Amino acid sequence: MIAPDARSRAEILYEARATQQPVAPFTDDDPTLGAAEGYAVQRELTALLLADGDSVVGYKAGLTSAPMQEMFGVDTPDFAPVFGSTLYADGAVLDRGRFIAPKVEAEIVFRLASPLTGPGVGVEQARAAIGGVAAGLEIVDSRIVDWRIRLADTIADLASNGAAVLGSWVEATAGTDYRRVGVTFRCNGEVVASGTGAAALGDPVAVVAWLANVFGEHGITLEAGHLVMTGALHAAVPLEHGDTCTAEFDRLGAITVHAGQAVPPDEKRGIPR
Repeated sequence: MIAPDARSRAEILYEARATQQPVAPFTDDDPTLGAAEGYAVQRELTALLLADGDSVVGYKAGLTSAPMQEMFGVDTPDFAPVFGSTLYADGAVLDRGRFIAPKVEAEIVFRLASPLTGPGVGVEQARAAIGGVAAGLEIVDSRIVDWRIRLADTIADLASNGAAVLGSWVEATAGTDYRRVGVTFRCNGEVVASGTGAAALGDPVAVVAWLANVFGEHGITLEAGHLVMTGALHAAVPLEHGDTCTAEFDRLGAITVHAGQAVPPDEKRGIPR
């Protein structure tokens, strides 16, 4: 029986993250749970991870494509913090055993050069605040068994974030239309997906504006230096042991991740700054 309060649910997810043992969806026990309850659990889980010494380095947006929003019956994205311990550099070998049922997806990642405070932030204001852009691969993973997630489940579970691999930062330019930045995604040499920046809420810069406005409603500012992962540009692809997956982006270059054995802690960093 799942405990009814946010703290207990957060502790359940915290344990699942530590043991790689998935848990039943919270919405099985209480189908009335929605976004508000999911974010309450997410805040408690975030507090537990921060108490372990981790740090929030930015935020990710999920459900940024129309098909995903339709699947979950929502008309807006969701979000979650991104932790420093989950970031890796291009070419990283990730320990597949650290994950439960990982999938990988390519996305455009921005880094803010100046703070953004909503509400009322528009796309052009968000564009002016962006200092850098990088190719990204997000490894999404669910601590919920068999990915049987509803909206409250995935929000509680840090929007199903597992890890992220970042390419080198490129200076953001006002003249670049990130809606048109294309990506070709290969696993083990075979093309398995493709997409463009427009898949992320119509414009990945609009994701930054959306996030600033949502935070602004609660008196929170997106700070300079924060990164924003703007959402998948194609359907997520399962990541199995031994896989090598590469995303080739227009303007941003290629980025690769390998699913293999554990990497010593002093060798897995080198994240572009």
